[in-house]
Amino acid sequence: MPMATRTTTRRTPGFRCAECGWTTAKWVGRCGECQAWGTVSETGAPTAARTTAATAVTPAQRIGEVDLTRAAARPTGVAEFDRVLGGGLVPGGVVLVAGEPGVGKSTLLLDVAARAARSGSEVLYISGEESAAQVRTRAERISAMADTLYLAAETDLATVLGHVEARSPGLLVVDSVQTIASADVEGQAGNVSQVREVTGSLIAAAKSRGVAVLLVGHVTKDGSIAGPRLLEHLVDVVIQFEGDRHSGLRLVRAVKNRFGPTDEVGCFELTDSGITGLADPSGLFLSTRDHAVPGTCVTVTLEGRRPLVAEVQALVATSTLPSPRRTSSGLDASRLAMIIAVLDKRAGAPVASRDIFAATVGGVRITEPAADLAIVCAVASSVVDKPLAPDVVAFGEVGLAGEVRRVTGLDRRLAEAARLGFRHALVPAGSLTGTVVPAGLRAVEVADVPRAIEAMGRLAGGRSTSAAAVGTV
Repeated sequence: MPMATRTTTRRTPGFRCAECGWTTAKWVGRCGECQAWGTVSETGAPTAARTTAATAVTPAQRIGEVDLTRAAARPTGVAEFDRVLGGGLVPGGVVLVAGEPGVGKSTLLLDVAARAARSGSEVLYISGEESAAQVRTRAERISAMADTLYLAAETDLATVLGHVEARSPGLLVVDSVQTIASADVEGQAGNVSQVREVTGSLIAAAKSRGVAVLLVGHVTKDGSIAGPRLLEHLVDVVIQFEGDRHSGLRLVRAVKNRFGPTDEVGCFELTDSGITGLADPSGLFLSTRDHAVPGTCVTVTLEGRRPLVAEVQALVATSTLPSPRRTSSGLDASRLAMIIAVLDKRAGAPVASRDIFAATVGGVRITEPAADLAIVCAVASSVVDKPLAPDVVAFGEVGLAGEVRRVTGLDRRLAEAARLGFRHALVPAGSLTGTVVPAGLRAVEVADVPRAIEAMGRLAGGRSTSAAAVGTV
């Protein structure tokens, strides 16, 4: 029999925040943890505790004797979602899916729930934000109807756990964790204490019953997941849903994954009829033209381990303002300003007094430095008003000294460029050592920005785009 466990606690007067549970020895008007006003009240705060040992109910096992089937992933039927999860959902695993309102979280998870139900598993969908009728309307619109998909519009934690006990589902979807509240915890739904209690209870139910759980999480204004940081530590997988409201492209990436890698990215397209996976999304980020246009250059970015071909566009125009405009869309504004300064100082390009606009095609956002060289080529092409050859890609990081630095994943970038029919690639000098260049693709090494501009001119079929020519425009 397990030995008795005795815990002794000495309590002294103190003050506690009703929102997050933060404690202090004296009263304050504003909580020092969650910064809420008027939530600190007097209570007895535990100051010391001692717990004695107890006999373990389940003895420790040798690591080689642990049953691996309990952690085997089951595919959801959505290939792009399974790619991010590491193969699928694990029984007893808890997945937190976070993203901005309207990005498509509920649509994707309803599709996953319907596919799981059609495969023979009972699925319970808890909606804390919408009625069951609203959820059914969306399910009919995206063709996510299934006989074993059960809906319940609940916001009480005890009732949700009662539904789980009554149905014993194989998959539980909670939309969202910030709308569920426990009557045993002070504060309204969504505060730190409530989110901690709700998440802990759902995790306990998932582990004890072997139920895979998908939790929808809200985000704050700065894009971080709402609620305590402990929430991300408690769950097994944290997935970030990203996308621009003005574009149908959605990117799903795993920030944390106990069952698989965190360097995979899933691509989806959100339409009126639902959300669909994109196995080959590179074509979305290229413009469709029948002739070459100055100020454009194609690059290959890496989203996790996935190469994506994207097009960078730049427009350099005469400025009538004392302070020329620098406008970017889909690119880091500070990085664009740095590249403009490098072009002005290292290549002698007359860009300091001109308006410069830079953007990406298709609403994709490029943040990695490997796109620096493509921005350089696009701006230089717009300065001289000469188009770059349409079969050229460029990738490399540009430093303040004008040097072109090496980038990671060069082999994957070259393979993707060759697969899409590109014939020339501008790459950093010295990066081809040990790299296999695909057949039909010629890689040209450039050491700095002036040499990159000269190589760009040669590939365009002339010498008009040399560094000297750019500086004299």
